[in-house]
Amino acid sequence: MTATIIITGANGSVAIPAVNHLLTKYPDYTAVLTVRNTENTDPNTKKLHETIAKFPNAQTSIRQLDLADLSAVHNFANTIATEISEKKLPPLASIVCNAYYWNLNGDSELTADGIEKTIQVNHISHVAIVLRLLGSFRPEGGRIILFTSNAHFPGKNSLEKYPPAIAVDLDALLHTTPFSDKLAGGMHIYANSKLAILMWGYALNRHLEKDEKLRNITAIIIDPGNLTDSRALRTNTPLFLRVVQRLVLQPLRPLIRLTDPSYRTAADAGIDVVDLATNNVHPGERGYLLTLKKEPSSPDSYNEDTQEKLWVKSAEWAKITKEDTAISII
Repeated sequence: MTATIIITGANGSVAIPAVNHLLTKYPDYTAVLTVRNTENTDPNTKKLHETIAKFPNAQTSIRQLDLADLSAVHNFANTIATEISEKKLPPLASIVCNAYYWNLNGDSELTADGIEKTIQVNHISHVAIVLRLLGSFRPEGGRIILFTSNAHFPGKNSLEKYPPAIAVDLDALLHTTPFSDKLAGGMHIYANSKLAILMWGYALNRHLEKDEKLRNITAIIIDPGNLTDSRALRTNTPLFLRVVQRLVLQPLRPLIRLTDPSYRTAADAGIDVVDLATNNVHPGERGYLLTLKKEPSSPDSYNEDTQEKLWVKSAEWAKITKEDTAISII
């Protein structure tokens, strides 16, 4: 049975090789690929178009989606759900929540929805997509791929100055925070978003397992590794980080990998993500992975009380009501 895989941020460093791997190895799938700008005037979207063009028989569509606009996110999810119900698209096999945002160069920003941009793009908008589309998966289930980072784990990321932590007042995540050190502040906000994604993912799995109709949907929360060629290191980052990538991380990656194999290419990560999304790797399993390895996440991430509070709050932030989703959000 054919099925659909959604990939957000589909013109990104991980996503383009992921799309190439999907269309090469799993050609029966339909790919719905979201980007902010669908035109070839965007050089990254141009690369995506060129990748797809190598597979003239592939079932693909590139959709415009700005995750910094919740109304656009809801409209996108509703459109996909309608197309599946009308059999214009096959049912879902996977949602790959790949898109991200960070700003390590300037002040934190609010979206038009009045939400801190990093937490909205990385977490809240993906929550809206996932919760709205749970009822659109194929009967045999499927996979949700969420992305975390070693930044979620205090002491693991070399750019950390302020350790990640989810405050008792969860709404604090939505607010901009002034930092004199823009790099440290931006990294802290990004790390908190990655911790929130991970904890919400744990709660999502728990709620899916309890639901008789949805228990065959599994969520993997993956840290794809330290991607030395990622465009992320050149986007909204200070000059020194771009220099380190070009002069240290890229040329010395083979040596660095001798002590830390999580340093790898975006293409390696893209292959893993697609093999997970199609349930060909770790079939039926749930939870956190570092690359493809089962490793413990941070001690704070296992706090089930905070996970459940994030579960409820995230739906609220995403403007999801009980009528919008096939799962209980209370």
